Amino acid sequence: MSISAAQVKELREKTGAGMMDCKKALSENDGDMEAAIDWLRAKGISKADKKSGRTAAEGLVGIAEDGTSAIVVEVNSETDFVARNADFQNLVSQIAKTGLTTGGTVEEVGGAPYPGSGKNVTDTLTDAIATIGENMTLRRLAKLSVEQGVVATYMHNAVAENLGKLGVLVALKSTGNAEALKAIGRQIAMHVAATNPLAITSGDVDPVIADRERKVFTEQARESGKPENIIEKMVEGRMRKFYEEVALLSQAFVINPDVTVGEALKAAEKEIGGDVTVTAFARFQLGEGVEKEANDFAAEVAAVAKA
Repeated sequence: MSISAAQVKELREKTGAGMMDCKKALSENDGDMEAAIDWLRAKGISKADKKSGRTAAEGLVGIAEDGTSAIVVEVNSETDFVARNADFQNLVSQIAKTGLTTGGTVEEVGGAPYPGSGKNVTDTLTDAIATIGENMTLRRLAKLSVEQGVVATYMHNAVAENLGKLGVLVALKSTGNAEALKAIGRQIAMHVAATNPLAITSGDVDPVIADRERKVFTEQARESGKPENIIEKMVEGRMRKFYEEVALLSQAFVINPDVTVGEALKAAEKEIGGDVTVTAFARFQLGEGVEKEANDFAAEVAAVAKA
């Protein structure tokens, strides 16, 4: 039978399910609204979509690697309790491994086949939401690759292999020894985890950020009452210090603060047996930029009572 747009709209409003799922539910049940609602509930679709509006700021960061490529993903859940769940941990690991076979965008990973399920990653996540009972999202990912060299990885305070709350990738281009390259790469990844640099070199720093800092330094210097030519020199000095602090290669190396990261890398080239260039890095800390809901206890109890 023909299903009208009005019927689809009504079912969507009642269940919170997606338009295509609502249309399929109605078609499967000859337009019977109550039967369609039950069909969605049985499939777990209604339950999952109702939870999709809830803030997911916990979860896990996962890493997968194969030498010249690596990927870091962030999969969010609503509570840390779920992040400690073995099924959820396996889900994040499999999503990361699947991501290595794609071009490295959220859309491509979401549409990629999930191992052993007969479904793609997005649909598998939807099923997991219904099963585990919390909203979960593949929030972001970064994939780095080099033609020659390694992509080194580091997971800070790992809760399981390549799973934790702070993961780092560092891409190193070199024709030298891969094992020695991986060793210095891991140290640099640890450094990135600790210092959170903005760019590889000072020239790579976002001009918008640099201009903002320059304006702040200029206003601060003008409060000293000194002449403009002196103020200009003060600002340039502060900008040099700013670049040293935020550009990876000019930062003091956390493993050995007597040298910069760039100097440590140069010193390692002898053992590696070739020039080394950092081509990219990615640092994912769980929940960065997610605005968490701040419900008070009374509101939480009221919400449960209404559920």
